[in-house]
Amino acid sequence: MELTIEWQYITKAKQEITWRSEAIPAAHAYTLVLDMENTGRTKNIVMTDEHDSTWTLKELKKYLKSLETEPTEVEVYFDGGFNREEKLAGLGIVVYYKQNGKNYRLRTNQLAEYLTSNNEAEYAALNLAVEQLEEMGVHHQKIKIYGDSQVVINEMNGEWGVTDSVLSTWADKIDVKLQKLGIRPEYQHIDRKLNGEADQLANQALLEVEIYADIDIRKSKKR
Repeated sequence: MELTIEWQYITKAKQEITWRSEAIPAAHAYTLVLDMENTGRTKNIVMTDEHDSTWTLKELKKYLKSLETEPTEVEVYFDGGFNREEKLAGLGIVVYYKQNGKNYRLRTNQLAEYLTSNNEAEYAALNLAVEQLEEMGVHHQKIKIYGDSQVVINEMNGEWGVTDSVLSTWADKIDVKLQKLGIRPEYQHIDRKLNGEADQLANQALLEVEIYADIDIRKSKKR
């Protein structure tokens, strides 16, 4: 999370000047505001996040403390597969993250019915990933999301308009959830060979093989 700080500075001549900072990381904002208060020459300090929500120093301290035990440095891989004959979709997601100083990898999948296309299966996989992030307690941070679907990635990052009404419903649902969680996604299209784990999970779902594994990985992953 990043915050902008607005405050009034009181000069030696008792003049009051209003200042506003650029968006800076939450930890830096906390340190800066503490220092500003210690000078005795600032008042009406207001900290605002990307969603125009204001934060008190006490709230910010609590938030920063929570980051010590909550998932951070989150990276998501997603993939969806669609069986046209059986009208079934396989959804696969992989989440890499850090928590309590350790690296973790979560792998899970899901078999989905009532979808109509491979593109919809890809969106459903991304939605599954977002739901998983909520269950993990991920919030108010930047995350990276990787997928091999140009349609989903380019539509979600705004490069392409969403013209299909069904896909638009999925996109809106995902955007609303991410905004509610305070998550700022960075979408990146990758080659299918770099998305092998999520692809395998999606295929296993189509075979009705359910997977859920959340493990501590000793070494950083290699892409």
